[in-house]
Amino acid sequence: MFKVGSIFIPVTNIERSTDWYVKFLGVKKIDSWENGAGFYLPIGSTQLALVKVESPQSTEFVTKGNQKNSYYNFIVDDIETAHQHFKNNGIVTSEIDDFGGMKFFDFYDLDGNPFSVVNEVDGSPYHSDNVKKMQERDMQNK
Repeated sequence: MFKVGSIFIPVTNIERSTDWYVKFLGVKKIDSWENGAGFYLPIGSTQLALVKVESPQSTEFVTKGNQKNSYYNFIVDDIETAHQHFKNNGIVTSEIDDFGGMKFFDFYDLDGNPFSVVNEVDGSPYHSDNVKKMQERDMQNK
């Protein structure tokens, strides 16, 4: 019944951010409006929108103490290549970390918005193939 439609990202400059997201994330523009622009990613159905704000606003929340978590992440097949892509282009990133086989790192856009990049772990219940199987099973049981 429900699926994630769009992710909204606060940015202070639509034009500069549009160029940045197109260049570094490979997004494709769908349309724009007075204070925003919508995009799709080369893979998947979730859309991404940049929305103009007056001052930078965080895309993460505090979980415990000073530990933070992004509201959403990007999945890649080859995390080392993705990490090197950002590093080669002077984009601020964290180092690649490992959490039970899942590797991840964070990167930051022009407004300092942090985003996580993760690889999928074969055999994990969260792997897209396993989620798809659960979805198909649920549809058959209706």
